[in-house]
Formats: sequence, structure tokens, C-alpha cells
Amino acid sequence: MVDNMRTYNEKISIYHGMVSVIAVNLASNYFPIYAISVLGASNYQVGLISSLPPLVTLIVTIPAAILLNRLEQQKKMIALTVFLARAMFLLLIGVVLIPPSFQAWVFLIMIGLMNIPGTISTIGWQTLISGMIDEERRGAFFSDRNRLLTIVGMISMLVIGIVMKNQTNHVGTYQLLFLCAFLFGLLEVFFLMKHRETPVKSKSNTEQKKTFMDWSIFKDYGYKWFLFAALCFNFSWQMVWGLFNIYNIKYAHATLLWISIFSVGNQLVQIFTFPLWKKWADKKSNTLIFFWIAVGMAIAPALTVISTNPFYLTLVQMSSGFFVSGTTLILFNLLLEQSPPEKRTYCITTYNVLLSIVAFIAPQIGVWLLQETGIHLSMYISTTLRFSSAIVFLIMYLKFKKHKNTVYTNSVSS
Repeated sequence: MVDNMRTYNEKISIYHGMVSVIAVNLASNYFPIYAISVLGASNYQVGLISSLPPLVTLIVTIPAAILLNRLEQQKKMIALTVFLARAMFLLLIGVVLIPPSFQAWVFLIMIGLMNIPGTISTIGWQTLISGMIDEERRGAFFSDRNRLLTIVGMISMLVIGIVMKNQTNHVGTYQLLFLCAFLFGLLEVFFLMKHRETPVKSKSNTEQKKTFMDWSIFKDYGYKWFLFAALCFNFSWQMVWGLFNIYNIKYAHATLLWISIFSVGNQLVQIFTFPLWKKWADKKSNTLIFFWIAVGMAIAPALTVISTNPFYLTLVQMSSGFFVSGTTLILFNLLLEQSPPEKRTYCITTYNVLLSIVAFIAPQIGVWLLQETGIHLSMYISTTLRFSSAIVFLIMYLKFKKHKNTVYTNSVSS
């Protein structure tokens, strides 16, 4: 069914994404400032906020993929795991009731446990939505979806920042945010269940689901290159996630309001740039465009440590948002583009497993660099590594171009 060129599942997916963004913005985006300002977390513990969830994801991903691959319909399982993940927000409300010396660690454990059902729902959603959106509509749809979700995210962050601007150190503020996040999580479940899913019943797919792993994905030329390039980029990207939080809160002394403003500035630019990245990718290629995205992302760490002025940091966040929108859109499109359709679940699962390893190690290395070299040098090292990852995408693009020309020449000569 198509209404105004938007299919039913596309519309429902957008509604689901909107409430999901609000749920995340109400809780997860404020985990670092809550841990530092209220729970007294150390730099190492702040780093674990970024690296612990990927460790849990690493452990859970393969069992999750096996479970999802055996289901003819994945929608109900995804909805259940979303509910369980969001229900953990209610448990976070009670963290302050335990002895202060244990609060930060219990908080981290709960964040880790939250990612068990969260991992299942993420893998399931990626597979589910890739099968619901036609390949020729994928670029336009995700561009529109990401833009709309960013608008909703920006508004929600702005409202939170204004309403809670003088409540940075108040426990009740975060408890209220966690409660509201759970309520929006219930809406996530509702919209997930509204999707129209076609059961997988074909013999070939049934046989595929019984297979633990299809190692032939590593023989695919495009997928191998994508894995290598994407993991290099994600390592350099995620290495400083914890450092950004530490710098903004401990060095720049950003309040809850300024944390919200940083996010709003970043998202405001994303809203207007999603269509640009889609247009450029269609005109050139996802791979070449991502080279320029990675170059732009490389600049952010070095620019950040120039000043602690919150207005300046907002401008840096806005410039970063230009490239973050490209990262969000193009990297996922590259994953789907380079994953053979008949083996897509295995490709997505493998990517998530390897990404989890990188995402666990990278923030820890970032915090270690902070301890050994200081905030400025660690940020400069990150900029260098990010630029190096951009070069990998450029090499990937040139290799693809050469490989495509070779295949074409051979086909013509034969």
C-alpha cells in the first residue's frame, strides 16, 4: 500500500524511530553527566560507559543471530527485547538508594545488562527493515528518515535542556528522565508491532537458518573491503567518545543545559545535510563520499581542545554534525550495499560482532591515552588516526574502480 509515495512500513518505521530517539535522548545521552555529577564516576568508569555496552554486544550477538535466523517472523521477538531494554530504565531510578561507593559500578552493570536485549533488537531491526525497504528506495528513505528523526531528537534535547537547565546535580531530574524514557519505550514496542512482516518460508531460507555461520561471506570482494575500512574508521571514531564527555564536563564544566545545546547544534546541522549526502552519494558513490566524510570527522577532536568556551564548543559540534549525518546515512548504506542479499543476516551479524570488539577496545585506549599523554595530545592522536582511516576508504574506492574495470574488460573480451 502506498500513500503519497511512502509505503505503510516506511511510515510506521519513521514513527517507531521518532519515539525511539526520544527514549534514547531522555536517558542514554545523559548517562555520562549523571555518572560524573551525581554518582562521582572516575575517568575510567566514564570510559566504560562507552566500552561496556559493545562488550556485552560482542557476547550476545552470535546467540542473538542464531535465535533470529530460526524465526519465521522476527517482529515479536524484536518488540519483546525492546521492552526489556527500556524496562531497565526503571531500575536505574533506584541506583542512588544503594551505598555511594557502589553506585557508579552498579550503574555500569545495569547499562551492560540493558544491552543484552538491546543487541537482539538492534540486529533484528537491521535485518527486518532491510527486507521491508526496496533497494532502489533505500537511499532516499533512510535520508528522509534520518532527517525527521534528527528533528525530533533536536527538539527533545532542547526541551530537556531548557526545562532542566538548573538541575544538573539533582538526582530527581535524572530519575524523571529515566521514567519518561521508559514510557516512550512502550510506544517503541507499539509501533514495532504495527509493522507488516512477511514470514520467511522458502526452502532456501529455511536451510540457511539452520547454518551457524556462512564463512563464504569473507570471499566476497566488496564485503571484505568494507569490513576492513569500516572497522578502521570506527576504531578512530569511537576512541574519543569518552574523552569528549570528559572534556565537556570536567574541563569545560558544561551543565545539563550546555550538553543539550551541544547536541541540538549538532543535530540542527544534520537535519539540513542528510539530503546533501544522499545526493552526492547517488552522483558519485557511497565509498568515495565516505572518504570525504572521514576526512571531516578527523578534524573534530583537534578543534575541540582549542577552547573551553561553550559557545565555541557549540560551533564545533555544529561543524561536526555536517559529517555525522553523512556517517549515519552512508555507513549503513555501505553495509547493505556490500552485503550479498542472500547472506545479509550473516554479513550484518559479523559486522556487529567485529564492531563490538572495536567499540569495546577503542574507548579504553582513548582513556589510557588521556592518562598517559593528557587531553590535548590524545585528541591530536585521534585526529591523526581518523585521517588515516579516511585514506583506507580512498584506497577502497580506487580498488573497487580498478576491480570493476577489470571485470568489465574480461567480460567484453570473452
